[in-house]
Amino acid sequence: MPRYVVRFGPKQTPHFFTDILVIGGGIAGLRAALAVPADMDVLVVTKDAIQQSSSSYAQGGIAGVLAPEDRFENHIEDTLTAGAGLCDRTVVEMVVREAPEQINELVRLGTKFDLEGGQLALTREGGHSHRRIVHALGDATGHEVMRAIIERARSARNLRIWDNTFTIDLLTDAGACVGAIVHRPEGNLLIWARQTILASGGCGMVYRETTNPPVATGDGMAAAFRAGAELRDMEFMQFHPTVLYVAGSGRYLITEAVRGEGGYLRDKNGVRFMPDEDPRAELAPRDIVARAIVRRMEQTQHPNVYIDLSHLGAERVLQRFPAMAKICSSFGLDITTDSIPVRPGAHYMIGGVTVDMEGRTTLPGLWAAGEVTSSGLHGANRLASNSLLEGLVYGAACGQGAAREANKTPESLQVRSVRCTFDAPPGDALDIADITASLRSLMVRSMGIVRDAAHLREAEHQVDFWCQYVLQHEFSTPGGWELQNLLTVARLMIAAALERQESRGVHYRSDFPQRDDKQWQRHI
Repeated sequence: MPRYVVRFGPKQTPHFFTDILVIGGGIAGLRAALAVPADMDVLVVTKDAIQQSSSSYAQGGIAGVLAPEDRFENHIEDTLTAGAGLCDRTVVEMVVREAPEQINELVRLGTKFDLEGGQLALTREGGHSHRRIVHALGDATGHEVMRAIIERARSARNLRIWDNTFTIDLLTDAGACVGAIVHRPEGNLLIWARQTILASGGCGMVYRETTNPPVATGDGMAAAFRAGAELRDMEFMQFHPTVLYVAGSGRYLITEAVRGEGGYLRDKNGVRFMPDEDPRAELAPRDIVARAIVRRMEQTQHPNVYIDLSHLGAERVLQRFPAMAKICSSFGLDITTDSIPVRPGAHYMIGGVTVDMEGRTTLPGLWAAGEVTSSGLHGANRLASNSLLEGLVYGAACGQGAAREANKTPESLQVRSVRCTFDAPPGDALDIADITASLRSLMVRSMGIVRDAAHLREAEHQVDFWCQYVLQHEFSTPGGWELQNLLTVARLMIAAALERQESRGVHYRSDFPQRDDKQWQRHI
């Protein structure tokens, strides 16, 4: 694999200088940008329109201890239980204790959360022992939170936002990150930064069935890997149990809160099956629910199961889930009376770039926050509605930490002699769409919810074959770079899944069905 995926040189490529470069415009990236002091320049680059992040599509909400009957210890224990022995307790305690203040900060930034009796309305989701999820617009929390944060970011005088800017690679010099090479409509550009914050999101598009937006192609993870940063826990992809499954539709997420509010899961024969699978029934953690659905689909030889809300009352359902009602109605489904067809889909990448409690990566000059990272909060299975919270806490920490570190070095507008030259065939001859579709199908078959050595080795062999020639080509468009990034991330995921010979959290090996704390209570 070449160190960089495109050729460049300081004399051939235009330059831009900034104090802090933030890669990614979701909740983690913008929270980081807003935490940088006003006397420092911040550049935020995002590969699509700034609204097109996974944060904007988040439905459920943000977890925080706000109810009088709830305690920090309860939220901490719920997170540790879901994380199946791999959470870092110190990280969990820090994030949980910061949650109320982060939620209040969002209110100060202009977020309009749903209210009940003048107080923040709280709901419950799978794995939570108490009602502690704040939400907005019923089931469109991410949209409302990002609206408020984007508005504030656009009004900050020291902050500029470049959308439609693809980050091709991180620039490194003398063992440190010094910026990034990006692609804009007018061509490639070298951005030199005193400190860089990576908040580029996840990699759900490595699977055919995913709740993620099309931008989630693992670009930041792959770029960090090429730059020499450590990644870990790449075997842990969380599958959301309930993704709308209608031919011809996008794979819309059916929020966890549907089950939190009392929705039932039924098979094609109308049988409610979760009470037989787990004492928590529909409120069991996501990994348990997802595997139960897969088993029921196999038993009934049916491509999906169904969510039933008919017993909850039409007025309550429509008030709580207006966005879901609108999406389903476009396919002729009435969520107050009809059963909603669902099946699991790739949802959240728990693994990623290793960071410490301040958001530092193992590569000097590079910080990271949000889904692109492995912080120790989620362990082997993310607890519902802890992800936006993690983005807020670590985003703020990265912004503050990167600013402090940048102030230790004198401002410089000097171009470094970083360059990349290699002989590479042009990528135009390859059918990018065909290879991408083949990879996404292979990952569903061999690296899905249930795994075994034979299928993983088959996937390893096939992905290695694709990597041999795809990674040697030089592409000139985002589609080619995305394919290279997806292949890189897939190879890391498969390697980690093969190595972890046990079942833990979202990683389930049918050939090693038991959890083995003696051998495997550790990171890969």
